[in-house]
Formats: sequence, C-alpha cells, structure tokens
Amino acid sequence: MRITANGIEINYELTGKDNAPVVMLSHSLGSSLMMWDPQMAALEPDFKVLRYDTRGHGKSGVTPGPYTLELLAEDAVRLSDALGIDRFHWVGLSMGGMVGQCLALDHGDRLSSLTLCDTAAVITEEAQPVWQERIDLARQKGVGSQADATMERWFTPSFLSQNSQMLGLIRKQFLATPVESYVGCLEAIRRINYLDGLSKIKIPTLIIVGKDDPGTPVSAAEAMHKRISNSRLTVLPSAQHLSNVEQPEAFNRALLSFLKQL
Repeated sequence: MRITANGIEINYELTGKDNAPVVMLSHSLGSSLMMWDPQMAALEPDFKVLRYDTRGHGKSGVTPGPYTLELLAEDAVRLSDALGIDRFHWVGLSMGGMVGQCLALDHGDRLSSLTLCDTAAVITEEAQPVWQERIDLARQKGVGSQADATMERWFTPSFLSQNSQMLGLIRKQFLATPVESYVGCLEAIRRINYLDGLSKIKIPTLIIVGKDDPGTPVSAAEAMHKRISNSRLTVLPSAQHLSNVEQPEAFNRALLSFLKQL
C-alpha cells in the first residue's frame, strides 16, 4: 500500500497481530521491504509489523539527492504518524540501523526499543575516498556496475554458491534501485557521525552483527555496544552483512528473545 508522508509516497505493508506492539523494519541501501521476508513468519504471530520502502527504493517515491539520515528518519516518523502509530520497536539493518540511531537521538520518545543490525555509527575521514568511488562509479556506469561487489560484501561465498531464490530477489531489487536515490543515500551514509552521542541512548537496545561482515564489522558493533548502556550484543556465525537473510533462524531467535522480554 502507499500513503503520502513527508511530501512523498511511501510504500508500506502493515501485517500481523491486531492491537499488538508495532515492530517497524527498515532495510539496507539498495533493497526494499522484501528484504525482511525471512522475519515475517516469526514476528507476525506476536506483533503488528510495519515494513516500508525507504525513500527512492522499491515502490516509494524518488526525490533528488543528496539525502540525509535526518530526512530518512523524518520519513519514518511521518509514516508512523500517517498510520496513527505513536510508538514502535525499531529494527534497522545497515542504512536502516543508521536511521534508527538518528531516531533514537532525535525522536527517542517514539521508540519502545532499538535493534541495530550490521550497521555502524561513524564513517571515518580515511574511508571517505571509498564512498566517493562508489558514488562516482554509480553515476558513470549505473548501479549494476556495483552489483557483484555488493553481493560479495553482503553474503559469504557458501551462501552465494547456493544461488537461492532469496538471493535472486535481493540482487534483482538492488539492480532496480534508481541511481539518483542510490547516490542520495550513499551521501547520507558517508556522513554518519553518531558514535560520540550514543551514550545518550537509554532505551533497550539489541545489536546484531554477522561474524564475517566486512563492511560493518564486529568491531563497529562492539563500539556501539560499549557506548549504549542498556544494550546487548549478538554475533551470528557464518554470516556477512545481510545476516537476517543468510542466517534467518539465528537472527529471528535473537530478535524475538529481545522483543518478548520487554
């Protein structure tokens, strides 16, 4: 379904148990709400689940970049407002986890809990040339020029070799991402600098990371865990960046154990 919020049309799905706490799911760069398919059967019996396509992704509206994490967080708040949802549990992976940090810092009264998956709180100055290279390559040769390298960062070789249906869907969605919004979100991601402020987050927080994640490694998760006092850290073996897709059973166990004890 689509609804107008924060000046754009946002595509969303709201499913699960009526009158239950809301869990809001936010996907990675170059994906869409379908990235959360492996979590739906686990969450829907006990929660109302709101998943949506980030600005410029999936079936949501595309606007000129660059974007900011504050803009993307405002999209989430306005979407929840439009749907009459006052508070929600936030689950964000990669870019979605960065948006979650922004929400916790700027709109903490809206969150019942925070789950940060395979994400980071800062991109250093030393890493900026890598992000600029991705931006330049996307503008010159399109998003498809980064598809193979992205899949290799997102998944272990053993998972890639299985050539699963889910892997095909993830790749297809990545290739469908418009250059404008892909670059717009890259600009938002590269400027994240929340690490020093994370100690202000007091709500219950779960941090999940794939043990073999090369882009947002265990060390990045540990840095967040160290600064968020009310947090727990779960490291998933045999998983890279999209740990919810590669190890869905372990991911779901960790997430449900956290949410159900709140």
